[in-house]
Amino acid sequence: MSKPLMTKATAVWLVDNTTISFKQIADFVGLHELEVQGIADGDVATGVKGFDPIANNQLTQEEVEKAEKDPLHKLTLKFNPAAVGEEKRRGPRYTPLSKRQDRPNAILWLVKFHPELVDSQIAKLVGTTKPTIQSIRERTHWNISSMEPVDPVALGLCKQSELDAVVQKAAAKKAKEGAPMDDDERRKLLSTEQSLEADAEPRIPTAIEGLETFSLGNDEPEEPEKEIDADSFFNLPSGDGDEEDKDEA
Repeated sequence: MSKPLMTKATAVWLVDNTTISFKQIADFVGLHELEVQGIADGDVATGVKGFDPIANNQLTQEEVEKAEKDPLHKLTLKFNPAAVGEEKRRGPRYTPLSKRQDRPNAILWLVKFHPELVDSQIAKLVGTTKPTIQSIRERTHWNISSMEPVDPVALGLCKQSELDAVVQKAAAKKAKEGAPMDDDERRKLLSTEQSLEADAEPRIPTAIEGLETFSLGNDEPEEPEKEIDADSFFNLPSGDGDEEDKDEA
């Protein structure tokens, strides 16, 4: 399915000027639903001017009205000869000048939270070079002291769907190699959709962690208590001794 021109700017316009759901907008422009929600919250595409798809002959008013009335309706793109072959274009990812200064922070985030990704995957994801990634991994980058890890999706350097695809590929590779993974690694290798759909696991409070198998008594069966004779606590003279004392008197 072909996508509209200026997808992110189109999403901005649809969020600001219609009541169409995030899912419908995401499917129409080819973004992730969380990216569209980020646009609505002001976290994604900050400063991007909306691009009217109706005025630019990419969408009809009737389509917009149908989508507003029916949340399951999928928007249909009008045929646009200029968009033919757009998805088949190949080449290095272009990063706008305004966002290039954010790439080191995005690389630091990927290196920190997704160490399973190789340099070639990170380079393709955010449009950088392997020497830059290596310098950040080894913390020899000239500006490493001022850098902070920031999600590349929030910075607009890649799509959430692209990040999820790369993470899933790394998860499949790691599972194929048979390397053991702890709980933190498993959570990192989940896509956003999987992590949102997963049930919350009950966790034991840290204060009592490790006491779930604690027992107050021994596991061995206790021996039956012996009956205690009360007379054994006193050195009382026997009855025969009293009779002997009386005879002597």
